[in-house]
Amino acid sequence: MPRICYFLGISIYMYWTEHSPPHFHVAYNEYAAEILIETGEIIKGKMPPKATSIIKEWTNLHRKELMKNWELAQKNKELMPIEPLE
Repeated sequence: MPRICYFLGISIYMYWTEHSPPHFHVAYNEYAAEILIETGEIIKGKMPPKATSIIKEWTNLHRKELMKNWELAQKNKELMPIEPLE
C-alpha cells in the first residue's frame, strides 16, 4: 500500500484495485480509518476529532489529486505523491 502523503504524524495511503466508493486510508498513532474522497468523512475506523478535522481540510484541498490517484490505482499504475498540509 503506497503512502501518498505524510504530515503532522498522519500517513495517507491508497491501495491498488480497491473497492468503491473512492476512498483512502489514514494511519495516525494507534488509529486507522478509511476516508471518503468525495466528502472527507470517515467510512470505517476511528480518528481523534482534531486529526479528523485536519484530514478533512487536507482532503478538501486535494480532492482532484486524490481522485486522479484513485483512477491510477484502479489501473494498477504508479500513484502520485500529494503535497502535505502546511
